[in-house]
Amino acid sequence: YYDEAEVTDAKKLDIDHMVPLAEAWDSGAHGWTPERREAYANDLDAERSLVAVTAKTNRSKADKDPAAWMPPAESATCTYLVDWTATKLRWNLSADETEQAALLELAESCADSTVEYESAS
Repeated sequence: YYDEAEVTDAKKLDIDHMVPLAEAWDSGAHGWTPERREAYANDLDAERSLVAVTAKTNRSKADKDPAAWMPPAESATCTYLVDWTATKLRWNLSADETEQAALLELAESCADSTVEYESAS
């Protein structure tokens, strides 16, 4: 959904960690046990944690947070912000001041969006 591209060849897709592993590390995962880090990296219990996206778009995202990267499709903005925030909350990850400011500013147009999540065990 990041770029509104329709893909019929699975080779052109990547599985994106909504909150990249490096971002998770910087946001608190560095203090987790190896088992919890593995659970995060392979979280299949929340549909938004791992998402299939075009390889090109995933590579442009790399390990950036919403202050540095947003999906190119404007239609993806609110969904992406909700998914990002829900993933951070699910795993009790922090957000730095720059990230928080970007999330608040970008979410101004998402008044009808609600963040729902279930805490990771």
